[in-house]
Amino acid sequence: MPDPATRPADDAREGATRDHTLPADAAPTLLPRPSPPPGHRGGPHDPADGAQNPDGRLPRWRSVLAVVAHPDDESFALGALLAAFAGDGARVSVLCLTHGEASTLHGVAGDLERLRADELTTAAGVLGIGDVRLLAYPDGRLSAADPGELAGRVTDAARETDAEGLLVFDPTGVTGHPDHAAATAAALRAAGVLGLPVLGWTVPEAVADRLRREYGAAFDGHPPEAVDLTVTVDRAPQLKAVACHRSQAVPGSVLWRRLELLGDREHLRWLRPPRP
Repeated sequence: MPDPATRPADDAREGATRDHTLPADAAPTLLPRPSPPPGHRGGPHDPADGAQNPDGRLPRWRSVLAVVAHPDDESFALGALLAAFAGDGARVSVLCLTHGEASTLHGVAGDLERLRADELTTAAGVLGIGDVRLLAYPDGRLSAADPGELAGRVTDAARETDAEGLLVFDPTGVTGHPDHAAATAAALRAAGVLGLPVLGWTVPEAVADRLRREYGAAFDGHPPEAVDLTVTVDRAPQLKAVACHRSQAVPGSVLWRRLELLGDREHLRWLRPPRP
């Protein structure tokens, strides 16, 4: 089992750090509006066409904000879900808290910080994400940031996008990366202020166990009784978005095995249920 201080995340990056400080008044980088993929159509989903899942249904939020720690989290983890929200006609936005500059993966040449910002924009267009906000907190040190400040950034983004709900990683972080847990904690704090529901992405405990045994990866999952929604998804948009992250989607990554084990299902927990 890898040392917990450097244990690999879903894309096999270590939790390394880079010492740079975000100015207190720094504004988020608003990335260029992504171009929708050819043939992408928004609009309400017709449950009768069989494309929606038989076990659970994503909420019909008109606007959803995904809060993630790194560029590629929106694709590697949440991609199929975000594409489903967009396909149902929701306005989908992403708030990414770091540039992912501490990744140990570097599949293409160039400045990693800039590369990953460009990859995020391109992948967002594939998934139907219309609004991408990229902050510059230090990758690998998100848990050291001021929790109130992080929550304030999420609160601002949720208000500006008129979000009706938030989509995040499970509070465990799922892949063992502490940045994921810190991003979710900030989102939950913001949701408490705004009174918003929050859905947390997770994996079944059986899948997490397989990934731990096969890769030594520090995955956390949940048993079936702790999962609130099991959603059937179309992996095609997600796989196209993953391919946009050329610096990270390298052969041999545990990502590919996770997607194989999950098949066409994603699993979610209500971290803050909707109001009755």
